[in-house]
Amino acid sequence: MKPSPLHWTAPASLDEALAELARVGDEGKVLAGGQSLLPLLNMRLAAPAYLVDINRLAELAYVRADASGVRVGALARHAAVERDAGAHAGQPLLRQALRLVAHPVIRNRGTTVGSIAHADPSGEMTAVLALTGGTVHVASTAGRRDVAAADFFSGPLESSLTYGELAEAATFPAFAPGSGSTFVEVARRHGDYAVCGLAAVVTVADGVVASARAAYVSVAPTPLVLDLTDAVRGADPATADWAAAGELAWGVADPEADIHATADYRRHLVRVLTARALAEAAGRAGESTTAAA
Repeated sequence: MKPSPLHWTAPASLDEALAELARVGDEGKVLAGGQSLLPLLNMRLAAPAYLVDINRLAELAYVRADASGVRVGALARHAAVERDAGAHAGQPLLRQALRLVAHPVIRNRGTTVGSIAHADPSGEMTAVLALTGGTVHVASTAGRRDVAAADFFSGPLESSLTYGELAEAATFPAFAPGSGSTFVEVARRHGDYAVCGLAAVVTVADGVVASARAAYVSVAPTPLVLDLTDAVRGADPATADWAAAGELAWGVADPEADIHATADYRRHLVRVLTARALAEAAGRAGESTTAAA
């Protein structure tokens, strides 16, 4: 199939883009990477009257990192964020997750902020934003506002963005010193959306586990963030009972079945992948602590 008839515009500046979005209102969609939007258009699951193409706004194609974290502009491609040394140093979870996003050719065009704005509960970047406690920076002709990750996702493919607004950037704060992170998932084929996946972070202080948290994809309508510290607090990270943390997550998760997996299989993956991811993150936390010392 092909998209329904629509009007395409390509503003030359951010102000022009915001003015156009304000003009078209609920009849418009923003085109950045297009890796999520174009399939919806082709299958006519979305039929906007206007497509506002922001690919001329080169000033939004940035990745900025410092000790506090990483800020990614709306036109920064997945591949650019994945390869950015500063971003990897500031928030390693970005690269750990991005290597699992689809295939290289898609990461070369798809945008990290666009993936977040798409709000697919199976998308890796939604979990990364949620686990880091990140922020989406939103612009419109009415002004700018910052939306915390906890308030941004409202349902499957639904966010707090309103008509006329543009997700201009996203910020991913750095984890606390002594933290290690990872992203693991199970997919039917490499590059497919995950049947279940999670971002995990473990913080080690004074040689013992101080905190353990995870954010899940393909498990709930929005990214599910769980604090699993109670299962392992105070334990030696090398011998902590990560399986107990997996059991704790298993008891909380309430996934739904679909054509890809049963609910019981997804819950099983929650338990197994949680233990695996936290153990891996704890190992990296130990490495970072040793390096800091």
